[in-house]
Amino acid sequence: MTDNRRALLIVEDDPALQTQMKWAFDAYDVVVASDREQAISQVRRVEPAVVTLDLGLPPSPDDTREGFLALSEILELAPDTKVIVLTGQNDRANALRAVSLGAYDFYAKPFEPEVLSLMIGRAFRIHELQQENRRLQAMQQPAVMSGIITGAPEMLGVCRMIEKVAPTSATVMLLGESGTGKELLARALHELSPRSGQRFVAINCAAIPETLLESELFGYEKGAYTGATKQTLGKIETAHGGTLFLDEIGDLPASLQSKLLRFLQQRSIERLGGREEIAVDVRVICATHQNLRARISEGSFREDLFYRLAEIVVTVPPLRGRTGDRALLAHALTRRFADELKRGTTALGPDALDAIEKHSWPGNVRELENVIKRAVIMADGPAIHAHDLGLATDGDGTSETLNLRVVRDDAEKQAVVRALGRANGNLSRAADLLGISRPTLYDLLNRFGLRRPD
Repeated sequence: MTDNRRALLIVEDDPALQTQMKWAFDAYDVVVASDREQAISQVRRVEPAVVTLDLGLPPSPDDTREGFLALSEILELAPDTKVIVLTGQNDRANALRAVSLGAYDFYAKPFEPEVLSLMIGRAFRIHELQQENRRLQAMQQPAVMSGIITGAPEMLGVCRMIEKVAPTSATVMLLGESGTGKELLARALHELSPRSGQRFVAINCAAIPETLLESELFGYEKGAYTGATKQTLGKIETAHGGTLFLDEIGDLPASLQSKLLRFLQQRSIERLGGREEIAVDVRVICATHQNLRARISEGSFREDLFYRLAEIVVTVPPLRGRTGDRALLAHALTRRFADELKRGTTALGPDALDAIEKHSWPGNVRELENVIKRAVIMADGPAIHAHDLGLATDGDGTSETLNLRVVRDDAEKQAVVRALGRANGNLSRAADLLGISRPTLYDLLNRFGLRRPD
């Protein structure tokens, strides 16, 4: 586009009508195409909001096959584009067919500038309203669950999944590395469920010795073993009506896996030393950092138990796989620990943020919490610097640039290289793929020092 006017593409093979329409619609930045191939090239180049399309195009202007093919390709390439098809005076069938295929509207020749101008203006207005609505929706950050700080699309997808699953009674398995916040998500599942008014009971299957874990889960009767001086309820029974969270389920001993499976099947338990079946209404959520399918292959985890626990599987991404979350969480944690430790206004310096962004965080959010808390304590002033974090240096010590010009140039260079490869070195085809003119492609090749293909 040569100015700030809105782009209007006219697809018409009659040169006289092309000229007439360009003159009639000079309020727009009018570009023309005489056939389907030119039309697609212009759509890529100028991205017009509105297109007028004559259904009778070369090489067969007497039928509508080429016109309908152009319509489908334009809408596939730019679904939001408003296409107004131009038909013959008595060609209502093709007009209705075009609308059913996605055309915005149709106009029957002969050409009347005033009428078609009103239709084009309305199409532009509708396109602008749709784009504005989309922009406003994008600005509205989706509400994230209580206690979870994220702006990463990867983690927001997990949150949306949790919200969908929470109202159901399905057993949920949370998979992810240690420190990714699996228990926080389990609590969110409970809080968003109809059981939120009841207890959330958590037990770490890896933290309790095998000899004690059975009594912790199922409880025991008085006299069940030496030292059992009174009846004691287990975690499962304590969670009746609420939610039971089994953390590190992959470490559950083989001797208890069959007993847990029986509970999941029958929803009843027997306390150690007891003979009475006790019905328990509880929702089960479990979590592990282990590869349970590998453990099943090794014979150390029951396959039938896995499928009982994995009615819904939610994979929690590691911190290094959450776009933008390292800095976002670091800022939030700095504010939190500064308040807790009465350190006043404390903020992360640019060098500290660079170090945080470059670190791989094998311990995930838990590691980040520890590092930030230490940094808030150790910082000499209101600013936290890289040396306060105590992180091992990753990479070559250079900072990732956020300069838009540099980022844009790098993205353009990569796009040009990919387009040349896709087009097998054909510059005209590469320019079409990039939506630019051939001279512009030559300029880009010279600017980036790329060799022109022979």
